[in-house]
Amino acid sequence: MRGRRASLRPLTGLLAALTVSLTGTRVSAIALPWFVLESTGSAAQTGLVAFAEMAPYVLAKALTGPMVDRGPRRISWVADMVSASGAGAVVLLHGLGLLPLGALIALVAVIGTARGPGDLAKQVMVPEASERGRVPLERAAGLMGVTDRLAQTAGPAAGGAVVALAGAMTSLVVSAACFALGSMLVAWALPRGMGHHAPAPEDKEGYWRRFGHGLTFLRGEPLLLAVAFMVGITNLLDAAFSQVLAPVWARESGHGPAALGLNSAVMGVTAAGGSLIAAAVAHRMRRRPVFFAAFLIAGPPRFLILATDLPLYAIVAVFAVGGFASGFVNPILGAISYERVPRPLLGRVNALQTSLAWAGIPLGGLLGGVAVTAAGLAPVLVAGGSAYGLTTSLTGLRREWREMDRLGGHGPPARPTEKGAEDLG
Repeated sequence: MRGRRASLRPLTGLLAALTVSLTGTRVSAIALPWFVLESTGSAAQTGLVAFAEMAPYVLAKALTGPMVDRGPRRISWVADMVSASGAGAVVLLHGLGLLPLGALIALVAVIGTARGPGDLAKQVMVPEASERGRVPLERAAGLMGVTDRLAQTAGPAAGGAVVALAGAMTSLVVSAACFALGSMLVAWALPRGMGHHAPAPEDKEGYWRRFGHGLTFLRGEPLLLAVAFMVGITNLLDAAFSQVLAPVWARESGHGPAALGLNSAVMGVTAAGGSLIAAAVAHRMRRRPVFFAAFLIAGPPRFLILATDLPLYAIVAVFAVGGFASGFVNPILGAISYERVPRPLLGRVNALQTSLAWAGIPLGGLLGGVAVTAAGLAPVLVAGGSAYGLTTSLTGLRREWREMDRLGGHGPPARPTEKGAEDLG
């Protein structure tokens, strides 16, 4: 890597591809729940469709890590094209009057299956892209967080506006176009050898043996496991919020999908600002207090404010403050993961860690829909906000979280499992 001329094209191309593909995901996250809710009036069926997308997403992401380690560039652009085809098929079948709930669930499952390895492949290529551009790793992780937040801004805003003006199916056309553009950006901007490592002994081993290397390494990392389990709980609550609770609030309050998109867009804008600041000062921050304070500000208030009758501007203000705080979370998490995991194991370990963190997301929408049907919206919002606050407060008392500040960007302490992992590369 030292003899290679510095080039920002891989990093900028990767960030651009992440932006448009994640925007497509955020657009569909507005369009699909609103389509099901408007068509059926059922919060439970809305949660079922969300489950059909996220369960395959998590499973595919967990199982494709060994394959992503061998060829992330190809997997990225192929997965984005499959996602585009799935979203386009939903629009086509609906236009022909051939989209019963079962067909919609099947197509949404295809999209979710493709999104898992596609998102993972892009994340895995960030460290190499930062090296090719001579960009510090923590700054690249911060820029990746900014990218995610920009997508969180543009996607819901576009999704909410298009749904309000032209309907959910038109919004899915936008989503399909974003996936296709992301695929083309990866194929054009990233060198063909991107993500490929020199031949290693493990390349001759079977799939499950390679999968086991990643599992063994993750089991020896208490901090990464603690992150996965805590974020798993908050992700479940966030999924219930975004997939069911917020759309039901938008309908019952009379604010409609435009307000739903506005809240998400404002949160995305302020989160992008937070991520930019985190990218600039990440090497100076004490990670642990910033991380837990950000989670506490970003999570519970969103739930609790929607349970009140406050005017829309107050609700938007709460989302703005929460978004700014949330912008500090992903840069910290990304830097920790890239520091601690050897490059040859990055796909497998990230796949397993992310899958643990996302394991509750498929159940979030499903449980949210059942809970709202049984108890009503306001009690579920209060219970969700309370659970969020307890999770982000009590978890930080465990001793493994001290490792967040101990590393300071210098990498993990040497351990036998890690030495073995490095030998594989």
